[in-house]
Amino acid sequence: MARTARRWRAWTVLGLVLGLLMAALVGPAEAAPPPLHSKEHAITIDATALTPPTRWHVPGVTPIIWSMDPDYTEALRTTEPRELKLKPGKYRFGTFTFDFPFTVTLEGVVEFASSLDQCVTGRGTQTLTVRCSQTQPYSGQRDY
Repeated sequence: MARTARRWRAWTVLGLVLGLLMAALVGPAEAAPPPLHSKEHAITIDATALTPPTRWHVPGVTPIIWSMDPDYTEALRTTEPRELKLKPGKYRFGTFTFDFPFTVTLEGVVEFASSLDQCVTGRGTQTLTVRCSQTQPYSGQRDY
């Protein structure tokens, strides 16, 4: 019986030593970077050029403007640029008078339809700048 107990202790010590050696050889566990489609990017929305000032939203990300009293809503105001954390994907910017789609790419920059160029700037950057309170009039075909 004492002989069996010594064997168990020896095997236990050997297992512990092997485990410590393996841990030393492998090193600390490093977390893999998140997949590109789940990484959040800092995207600035700048609608300060809109006159008169109003409220805006990005549905699913910021408080929505349509169902709230404009005087007491938590919806964002156009009086200051705001930074949003957005994952790559499709979004919409909207005010009470218009809305339009935009995309955040895997690289973390914004893209939008070229038909919006007279009112929206920032393509290929991390800042979406809205300069018009409505997207009419414009020339060309809508591609949104």
